[in-house]
Amino acid sequence: MTAYASRFAGRTAIVTGGASGLGRAVAARIVAEGGRVALWDQDARSLADAAKDVGALDTQALDVSELAAVEAAAAASAAALGDRVDILVCSAGITGATAPLHAYPLDSWLRVFDINVNGLFYCNRAIVPRMLANGYGRIVNVASVAGKEGNPNASAYSASKAAVIGLTKSLGKELAGKGVIANALTPATFESPILAQLPPSQVDYMRSKIPMGRLGDVQESAAMICFMASEECSFTTAATFDTSGGRTTF
Repeated sequence: MTAYASRFAGRTAIVTGGASGLGRAVAARIVAEGGRVALWDQDARSLADAAKDVGALDTQALDVSELAAVEAAAAASAAALGDRVDILVCSAGITGATAPLHAYPLDSWLRVFDINVNGLFYCNRAIVPRMLANGYGRIVNVASVAGKEGNPNASAYSASKAAVIGLTKSLGKELAGKGVIANALTPATFESPILAQLPPSQVDYMRSKIPMGRLGDVQESAAMICFMASEECSFTTAATFDTSGGRTTF
Protein backbone atom coordinates (compact mmCIF):
# COMPACT_ATOMS: atom_id res chain seq x y z
CA MET A 1 0.00 0.00 0.00
CA THR A 2 1.29 3.41 -0.97
CA ALA A 3 -0.09 6.14 1.29
CA TYR A 4 -0.17 9.88 0.71
CA ALA A 5 0.88 11.18 4.10
CA SER A 6 -1.56 14.05 4.50
CA ARG A 7 -4.16 13.65 1.76
CA PHE A 8 -6.98 13.34 4.33
CA ALA A 9 -5.58 15.67 6.98
CA GLY A 10 -8.48 17.39 8.72
CA ARG A 11 -11.05 15.18 6.98
CA THR A 12 -13.53 12.83 8.61
CA ALA A 13 -15.09 9.68 7.21
CA ILE A 14 -17.76 7.10 7.90
CA VAL A 15 -17.12 3.68 6.36
CA THR A 16 -19.89 1.09 6.37
CA GLY A 17 -18.96 -2.56 6.24
CA GLY A 18 -15.81 -1.36 7.98
CA ALA A 19 -15.08 -4.45 10.06
CA SER A 20 -13.51 -6.44 7.23
CA GLY A 21 -12.63 -6.60 3.57
CA LEU A 22 -12.75 -3.50 1.43
CA GLY A 23 -14.28 -1.26 4.08
CA ARG A 24 -11.55 -2.04 6.57
CA ALA A 25 -8.83 -1.53 3.94
CA VAL A 26 -10.26 1.86 2.96
CA ALA A 27 -10.57 2.97 6.59
CA ALA A 28 -6.97 1.97 7.32
CA ARG A 29 -5.74 3.97 4.37
CA ILE A 30 -7.74 7.07 5.27
CA VAL A 31 -6.34 7.01 8.80
CA ALA A 32 -2.81 6.41 7.48
CA GLU A 33 -3.25 9.47 5.27
CA GLY A 34 -4.27 11.74 8.14
CA GLY A 35 -8.05 11.31 8.37
CA ARG A 36 -10.37 10.47 11.25
CA VAL A 37 -12.71 7.54 10.77
CA ALA A 38 -15.88 6.01 12.17
CA LEU A 39 -16.55 2.37 11.32
CA TRP A 40 -20.02 0.88 10.93
CA ASP A 41 -20.73 -2.85 10.76
CA GLN A 42 -23.22 -5.38 12.09
CA ASP A 43 -20.45 -7.69 13.37
CA ALA A 44 -19.69 -6.13 16.74
CA ARG A 45 -16.74 -8.37 17.59
CA SER A 46 -14.95 -7.88 14.28
CA LEU A 47 -15.79 -4.18 14.47
CA ALA A 48 -13.95 -3.81 17.76
CA ASP A 49 -10.90 -5.58 16.36
CA ALA A 50 -10.94 -3.47 13.21
CA ALA A 51 -11.27 -0.24 15.16
CA LYS A 52 -8.22 -1.09 17.24
CA ASP A 53 -6.22 -2.13 14.19
CA VAL A 54 -7.24 0.83 12.04
CA GLY A 55 -7.25 3.49 14.73
CA ALA A 56 -10.91 4.45 14.31
CA LEU A 57 -12.30 7.15 16.60
CA ASP A 58 -15.82 5.73 16.64
CA THR A 59 -17.66 2.50 15.97
CA GLN A 60 -21.34 1.79 15.47
CA ALA A 61 -22.63 -1.79 15.48
CA LEU A 62 -25.83 -1.75 13.43
CA ASP A 63 -27.84 -3.28 10.64
CA VAL A 64 -27.94 -0.66 7.89
CA SER A 65 -31.33 -1.97 6.74
CA GLU A 66 -32.89 -0.41 9.86
CA LEU A 67 -33.59 3.26 9.22
CA ALA A 68 -33.76 4.31 12.88
CA ALA A 69 -30.44 2.61 13.60
CA VAL A 70 -28.77 4.39 10.67
CA GLU A 71 -30.08 7.77 11.75
CA ALA A 72 -28.92 7.21 15.33
CA ALA A 73 -25.50 6.02 14.16
CA ALA A 74 -25.15 9.04 11.87
CA ALA A 75 -25.80 11.42 14.74
CA ALA A 76 -23.42 9.57 17.08
CA SER A 77 -20.59 9.30 14.56
CA ALA A 78 -20.93 12.91 13.45
CA ALA A 79 -20.63 14.02 17.07
CA ALA A 80 -17.59 11.78 17.63
CA LEU A 81 -15.92 13.18 14.52
CA GLY A 82 -16.39 16.80 15.54
CA ASP A 83 -19.81 17.47 14.05
CA ARG A 84 -18.50 17.08 10.53
CA VAL A 85 -18.67 14.19 8.04
CA ASP A 86 -16.61 14.84 4.92
CA ILE A 87 -16.55 11.33 3.44
CA LEU A 88 -19.05 8.49 3.29
CA VAL A 89 -17.96 5.12 1.91
CA CYS A 90 -20.83 2.64 1.67
CA SER A 91 -19.16 -0.76 1.49
CA ALA A 92 -21.67 -2.86 3.45
CA GLY A 93 -23.24 -5.54 1.29
CA ILE A 94 -24.20 -9.19 0.94
CA THR A 95 -24.30 -11.58 -2.01
CA GLY A 96 -27.49 -13.48 -1.25
CA ALA A 97 -28.36 -16.94 -2.51
CA THR A 98 -26.90 -18.55 -5.63
CA ALA A 99 -29.88 -19.86 -7.62
CA PRO A 100 -31.69 -19.36 -10.92
CA LEU A 101 -34.27 -16.60 -10.86
CA HIS A 102 -37.30 -18.91 -11.07
CA ALA A 103 -36.11 -20.71 -7.94
CA TYR A 104 -34.60 -17.74 -6.11
CA PRO A 105 -35.58 -17.74 -2.40
CA LEU A 106 -37.86 -14.81 -1.64
CA ASP A 107 -36.34 -14.19 1.77
CA SER A 108 -32.86 -13.91 0.25
CA TRP A 109 -34.11 -11.55 -2.48
CA LEU A 110 -35.66 -9.22 0.08
CA ARG A 111 -32.63 -9.33 2.38
CA VAL A 112 -30.22 -8.49 -0.44
CA PHE A 113 -32.26 -5.42 -1.36
CA ASP A 114 -32.70 -4.44 2.28
CA ILE A 115 -28.92 -4.32 2.79
CA ASN A 116 -27.52 -3.43 -0.62
CA VAL A 117 -30.12 -0.88 -1.74
CA ASN A 118 -32.33 0.27 1.13
CA GLY A 119 -29.46 0.31 3.61
CA LEU A 120 -27.22 2.26 1.25
CA PHE A 121 -30.08 4.71 0.58
CA TYR A 122 -30.58 5.21 4.33
CA CYS A 123 -26.87 5.92 4.83
CA ASN A 124 -26.72 8.41 1.95
CA ARG A 125 -29.95 10.04 3.13
CA ALA A 126 -28.66 10.49 6.68
CA ILE A 127 -25.27 11.95 5.73
CA VAL A 128 -25.99 14.16 2.70
CA PRO A 129 -27.64 16.97 4.74
CA ARG A 130 -24.56 17.16 6.96
CA MET A 131 -22.31 17.48 3.92
CA LEU A 132 -24.52 20.14 2.35
CA ALA A 133 -24.48 22.13 5.58
CA ASN A 134 -20.67 22.22 5.43
CA GLY A 135 -20.48 22.74 1.66
CA TYR A 136 -18.21 19.73 1.16
CA GLY A 137 -18.52 15.98 0.77
CA ARG A 138 -17.35 12.89 -1.02
CA ILE A 139 -19.66 9.87 -1.31
CA VAL A 140 -18.46 6.53 -2.64
CA ASN A 141 -21.09 3.83 -3.07
CA VAL A 142 -19.64 0.39 -3.72
CA ALA A 143 -21.53 -1.34 -6.52
CA SER A 144 -20.15 -4.22 -8.62
CA VAL A 145 -19.35 -5.25 -12.14
CA ALA A 146 -22.40 -7.51 -11.68
CA GLY A 147 -24.52 -4.37 -11.70
CA LYS A 148 -23.33 -3.62 -15.23
CA GLU A 149 -22.91 -7.09 -16.71
CA GLY A 150 -25.12 -9.36 -14.61
CA ASN A 151 -23.99 -12.69 -13.18
CA PRO A 152 -26.07 -15.82 -13.78
CA ASN A 153 -27.68 -17.32 -10.67
CA ALA A 154 -27.15 -14.00 -8.88
CA SER A 155 -30.21 -12.01 -9.94
CA ALA A 156 -30.72 -10.28 -6.59
CA TYR A 157 -27.10 -9.25 -6.23
CA SER A 158 -26.82 -8.12 -9.86
CA ALA A 159 -30.08 -6.15 -9.71
CA SER A 160 -29.21 -4.58 -6.36
CA LYS A 161 -25.84 -3.37 -7.60
CA ALA A 162 -27.44 -1.97 -10.76
CA ALA A 163 -29.73 -0.04 -8.43
CA VAL A 164 -26.72 1.32 -6.56
CA ILE A 165 -25.27 2.62 -9.82
CA GLY A 166 -28.55 4.30 -10.78
CA LEU A 167 -29.03 5.80 -7.32
CA THR A 168 -25.50 7.21 -7.33
CA LYS A 169 -25.85 8.73 -10.78
CA SER A 170 -29.06 10.43 -9.70
CA LEU A 171 -27.55 11.67 -6.45
CA GLY A 172 -24.41 12.96 -8.12
CA LYS A 173 -26.49 15.06 -10.52
CA GLU A 174 -28.60 16.41 -7.65
CA LEU A 175 -25.51 17.51 -5.74
CA ALA A 176 -23.41 18.82 -8.64
CA GLY A 177 -22.20 22.33 -7.95
CA LYS A 178 -22.94 22.10 -4.23
CA GLY A 179 -19.53 20.90 -3.09
CA VAL A 180 -20.65 17.30 -2.65
CA ILE A 181 -19.55 14.65 -5.12
CA ALA A 182 -21.04 11.15 -5.41
CA ASN A 183 -19.59 8.31 -7.44
CA ALA A 184 -19.82 4.52 -7.51
CA LEU A 185 -17.12 1.88 -7.69
CA THR A 186 -17.77 -1.19 -9.86
CA PRO A 187 -15.14 -3.78 -8.94
CA ALA A 188 -14.87 -7.26 -10.34
CA THR A 189 -14.51 -10.02 -7.79
CA PHE A 190 -11.63 -9.52 -5.39
CA GLU A 191 -10.29 -11.54 -2.49
CA SER A 192 -12.61 -10.76 0.41
CA PRO A 193 -14.53 -12.45 3.24
CA ILE A 194 -17.72 -11.97 1.18
CA LEU A 195 -16.54 -14.80 -1.09
CA ALA A 196 -17.31 -17.20 1.74
CA GLN A 197 -21.00 -16.55 0.98
CA LEU A 198 -20.59 -18.07 -2.49
CA PRO A 199 -20.03 -21.62 -3.75
CA PRO A 200 -16.60 -22.20 -5.34
CA SER A 201 -18.25 -22.74 -8.73
CA GLN A 202 -19.62 -19.20 -8.69
CA VAL A 203 -16.23 -17.73 -7.77
CA ASP A 204 -14.61 -19.75 -10.56
CA TYR A 205 -17.18 -18.42 -13.04
CA MET A 206 -16.48 -14.83 -12.05
CA ARG A 207 -12.72 -15.34 -12.26
CA SER A 208 -13.11 -16.83 -15.75
CA LYS A 209 -14.77 -13.61 -16.95
CA ILE A 210 -11.85 -11.38 -15.95
CA PRO A 211 -9.38 -10.85 -18.84
CA MET A 212 -6.56 -10.33 -16.33
CA GLY A 213 -7.06 -13.98 -15.37
CA ARG A 214 -7.13 -13.37 -11.63
CA LEU A 215 -9.25 -11.95 -8.88
CA GLY A 216 -8.58 -8.42 -7.76
CA ASP A 217 -6.66 -7.41 -4.68
CA VAL A 218 -8.55 -5.45 -2.05
CA GLN A 219 -5.87 -2.76 -1.97
CA GLU A 220 -6.39 -2.05 -5.67
CA SER A 221 -10.01 -1.11 -5.02
CA ALA A 222 -9.13 0.68 -1.79
CA ALA A 223 -6.68 2.88 -3.68
CA MET A 224 -9.35 3.83 -6.22
CA ILE A 225 -11.87 4.61 -3.48
CA CYS A 226 -9.37 6.83 -1.69
CA PHE A 227 -8.92 8.87 -4.85
CA MET A 228 -12.71 9.11 -5.21
CA ALA A 229 -12.97 10.19 -1.56
CA SER A 230 -10.27 12.84 -1.82
CA GLU A 231 -10.19 16.49 -2.82
CA GLU A 232 -8.39 15.42 -6.01
CA CYS A 233 -11.69 14.02 -7.30
CA SER A 234 -13.20 17.45 -7.82
CA PHE A 235 -14.84 17.37 -11.27
CA THR A 236 -16.11 13.84 -11.84
CA THR A 237 -19.44 13.07 -10.24
CA ALA A 238 -22.45 10.82 -10.97
CA ALA A 239 -19.98 8.36 -12.47
CA THR A 240 -18.69 4.83 -12.04
CA PHE A 241 -15.06 3.90 -11.61
CA ASP A 242 -14.06 0.36 -12.59
CA THR A 243 -11.54 -1.94 -10.98
CA SER A 244 -12.56 -4.91 -13.09
CA GLY A 245 -9.41 -6.38 -14.61
CA GLY A 246 -10.80 -5.57 -18.04
CA ARG A 247 -14.16 -7.28 -17.58
CA THR A 248 -16.52 -4.35 -18.00
CA THR A 249 -17.56 -3.41 -21.51
CA PHE A 250 -19.08 -0.01 -20.68
